[in-house]
Amino acid sequence: MSTAAYPVTTRRQNWFSLVWTRFWLYWVLIKDLQTGLLLVTAAAGYASGCCTNLNPTCMLGLMGSLFFATAGCTVLNMAFDRDIDALMLRTAHRPLPAGKISAREAWILGGLMTALGLIWALALDTLFGAMVAIGVVLNALVYTIWLKRRTPFAIIIGGMAGGMPVLAGRALASGQVDLTGLLMALGVLVWIPTHIMTFTIKYQEDYARAGIPTFPKVYGVQVTRWIIAASSLLVVVLMQGAAYRIGVPEGTFSGLAILGGAMLGLTALALLRPTRALNFALYKGASIYMLLAMILFVAGGL
Repeated sequence: MSTAAYPVTTRRQNWFSLVWTRFWLYWVLIKDLQTGLLLVTAAAGYASGCCTNLNPTCMLGLMGSLFFATAGCTVLNMAFDRDIDALMLRTAHRPLPAGKISAREAWILGGLMTALGLIWALALDTLFGAMVAIGVVLNALVYTIWLKRRTPFAIIIGGMAGGMPVLAGRALASGQVDLTGLLMALGVLVWIPTHIMTFTIKYQEDYARAGIPTFPKVYGVQVTRWIIAASSLLVVVLMQGAAYRIGVPEGTFSGLAILGGAMLGLTALALLRPTRALNFALYKGASIYMLLAMILFVAGGL
């Protein structure tokens, strides 16, 4: 190989390295774990309504459109919140506050992804597309832009937005918004306090530094812990109720009950022995519960 080939190879390697780096910066913006969990809830809603009539093409449309809509919406939220992210130690290293990606770039990326997701969802099914659009509006406009910096009760709207994927998936499979879908969506809504409030207890100083009102700051940590306990109980009851209405196999129903019992046990332990370690364990445990519960819904509905 001649020495003249080396500069070309080096340029190709540099180009690949730049593209790869950019891709991972974008990937951080979509919050892959959060987006992935929402996609699993959508799959659970769809499986609960289609039973043995699973349509792979429709399932692909469901997951693809929701990925772009939810991930794009998350990017838009990150662009809007870049100022408060810069104030919190936990988030200051993110691509936008760290200056690795420009705000303009994030707005364009988030806008294009969200638009693609919404167009795809509406093309797939009008009712499904409407549910996805409502979720985007609740999340980006109502929660992030309007309420997040004003009131701790903003998490209710965030919970409603979080419940839209499972409701949309159920609506796509059944062709309607029914009680079972609403129970599953409500389960996600009441799960939010356990998920978010445990997090805000852990990072109270960060949220205070950014001026974000949280329940621990406004109402106290002990009141927040009782709200977490109540929400944990409600989510287990709602998920079991949805499973009963769907008529999932006995093994799936029992599995959900075991998961629910484990989460309630951890919740009670964190309430009776309020330590940072148990609080963080409950935060992680709540996410694992929701993920595994939705996987069981998928398995039980197919």
